[in-house]
Amino acid sequence: MSMSQSLTATTDTYATPMAGAPRAIGGSTAEAGDFLALLKPRVMFLVVFTALVGMVVVESAVHPVVAFAALLAIAVGAGASGALNMWWDADIDAVMTRTRKRPIPAGRVSGGEALAFGLTLSVGSVLTLGLVANWFAAAFLAFTIFFYAVIYSMWLKRATPQNIVIGGAAGAFPPMVADAAVTGTLGIETLVLFAIIFLWTPPHFWALALVKSGDYARAGVPMLPNVKGADETRRQIWLYTLVFVPATLAPIPLGFGGLAYTVIGGLTALAMLGLAWRVYRIREGEEAMKAAQRLFGFTILHLFILFAVLLAEHGLGLYSAVPALVIPGMA
Repeated sequence: MSMSQSLTATTDTYATPMAGAPRAIGGSTAEAGDFLALLKPRVMFLVVFTALVGMVVVESAVHPVVAFAALLAIAVGAGASGALNMWWDADIDAVMTRTRKRPIPAGRVSGGEALAFGLTLSVGSVLTLGLVANWFAAAFLAFTIFFYAVIYSMWLKRATPQNIVIGGAAGAFPPMVADAAVTGTLGIETLVLFAIIFLWTPPHFWALALVKSGDYARAGVPMLPNVKGADETRRQIWLYTLVFVPATLAPIPLGFGGLAYTVIGGLTALAMLGLAWRVYRIREGEEAMKAAQRLFGFTILHLFILFAVLLAEHGLGLYSAVPALVIPGMA
């Protein structure tokens, strides 16, 4: 993971604050909670949750112990990615208000400790998944960690305003990794779940970027509002939302989104369109910031609701098909 790097900003305004890998900041006074923070627990929860949904929608007959062990390995792999991301981004985190209290910039964990921690967990999670499930899933998990730690963190994040568009794939892989773990292959269901998370990422993060553009500018991260402007960011949010919303409804005609998903998915889709439209139309003053904050908050709730309904339908036996809306042969 310790690849050398020379980072050049996309414009003169967005110069990289530090070239090369981040150095340890101060000595280590780390406690268990600091290493837990390196794992990004909230992200880990989302990964486990979406991976679990990926398992249940394919309705595999895998043994529960194998499924649990696979989920645990996927969770640890996600945590490893988070630790490696924090190691590399220590310089950025130190100048952003929402991240400067993280363990490395705060001086509680050294960069070397974070790197060793992340690499150890990466290797352990991949080997565990290969041994308890299959090596196809293990290879997929290894690629996911590499994609987030190297492709996104080390390259895309500081190189292009499309960083979270391409890098968002890393956060969308867990349902597919889970599918591979319990079936040994990939099905249409988890490909759709991947598409939903992938298309959800730009409106979610760009809404936050509108509010935190000053933070990203100080850190030299070329987020879309700082490179292309707030108005272009609002336009892109609206365009991505127009693609994201139909993707959220795709499980219905494909036969794995039932009656509850049809009703709830339809209502949340309308809400998402309404909030994204407000962000697009309201462009000045405090109301513009509030519109972006509301959209950011709702995107989190929206994704959780959609996956929770699928989990309830398939995991709790609540699935009830809507034949009139299903493509023939897909149910």
